[in-house]
Amino acid sequence: NAQRTTEAPMSNTSFTLAYGCVLVAALLPMFCALLAKAGAMPRGGNRDPRAWLAAQSGWRARANAAQANGFEGLPFFIGAVIIAHQLGAPQARLDLLACAFIVLRLAYIALYVSDKAMARSLVWGLGLAVNIAILLLGWR
Repeated sequence: NAQRTTEAPMSNTSFTLAYGCVLVAALLPMFCALLAKAGAMPRGGNRDPRAWLAAQSGWRARANAAQANGFEGLPFFIGAVIIAHQLGAPQARLDLLACAFIVLRLAYIALYVSDKAMARSLVWGLGLAVNIAILLLGWR
């Protein structure tokens, strides 16, 4: 005889600010791609945009690299926010940290495009620390 157990539904079922930050974080790499292509795509260049982007240099190449890094870091951020919600993390702190992550990502993109490598690496590290803090926020 298998016993049936009923679990209470998660208490936080609303679309929180932290979830909104997940949406923004998911759109940021696409913003970087648009930035890299802005005003420069040749006529018919959209037939093979990855090859065109790979041939770019300077700030356009760095914007494209920021796009790749944005996609690379996205799964950890999404997972951290979802796990924090599931563990019942304090919502106000979670929202604050998620917003801090977005601000850091925006700074990271600006620093990457403007070729400020040392500052960019520092901001990347801060973003990683914020992500870890989000993940551990619900730990009791």
